Amino acid sequence: MSNLQRLNKLRDRLEGCYITVPTMFRDDDLELDLDATRAHSRFLLSRGAAEGNAVLLAAGAAGDFSAMSIDERCAVARAIVEEVNGAAPVAMGAQTTSTRDLITLAKAAEAIGVDYIQVSCPFYFSHTEQDFFEFVKAAAEAAPNTGIIIYNTFWTSKNVSFDMVEKLADIPNVVGLKWAAPRTDAMEFEHVCKHFSKRLSIIDNNLFFTMSHMMGARAFEVHLCNYWPEWGLKLMDRLGQRDYPEVQRMLTDEAMPFYHLWMKIESEHTSGDGYLDKLCMELIGLPSSRCRPPTRDVRDLYREEARTMMLETGVPGVLKR
Repeated sequence: MSNLQRLNKLRDRLEGCYITVPTMFRDDDLELDLDATRAHSRFLLSRGAAEGNAVLLAAGAAGDFSAMSIDERCAVARAIVEEVNGAAPVAMGAQTTSTRDLITLAKAAEAIGVDYIQVSCPFYFSHTEQDFFEFVKAAAEAAPNTGIIIYNTFWTSKNVSFDMVEKLADIPNVVGLKWAAPRTDAMEFEHVCKHFSKRLSIIDNNLFFTMSHMMGARAFEVHLCNYWPEWGLKLMDRLGQRDYPEVQRMLTDEAMPFYHLWMKIESEHTSGDGYLDKLCMELIGLPSSRCRPPTRDVRDLYREEARTMMLETGVPGVLKR
């Protein structure tokens, strides 16, 4: 198989529910609990997550990457790769503010056997788009056999423009685009989806699943899969059938309450990612934990609201009080 064929295969495998696997910690000292992270990976596989309908993301935002060392991020990715054992593609979060650290992460990901790394524009400084291009190019050269997913985190860093996506798409191992965009009359989200969906695997990170699928998106960020994998499998089936009214009903009736509770917690208690996934996982009896600080524990404060939300949306297996 030529290098181009292999990279095209990586692009084609980047489809289905894009599931950020939460990183588990020991509650007493907040050290990594790799056994629990492995157990959650097994749970996802046992409930149907597999190549063609899912991609697992190790050490992403909901995996607490921002509160972990590089070695810890690599340990989590290694545990998930080993546990999945080829049953589904695995991506690894490689967000960082340092090109040197990005190179280290990229090389480690390739050695571990990760299929993709997820790269965002460095945060804190207002880097130029050419800075970002050189940043991604360094990762591509460090790990030429690993697919790169460009992640537009415009809320923490510079927005990636259409022209920059065009330039980044010419880097051979850039195979995916995890796409969200500010809502303006310029319709940036739609413009990029329509234009790039044949060159890159688009991962919808804006919850516009019906619209993005119609324009060629092939993967979808789905937090609900962490506690309700069957919801994600049904989503992919309904999208495949182009049953867009049912997909929109699922989003409105079953996903929106989760996101509304998430935004409520963000507005009145703490911020971060993954804490509501973990609470919902705990409520169906899965291993779980709090997130590392500065994100504060949400479990006691929001347990009953989360339980009510899950029962009202039809989540199976919710534990009784």
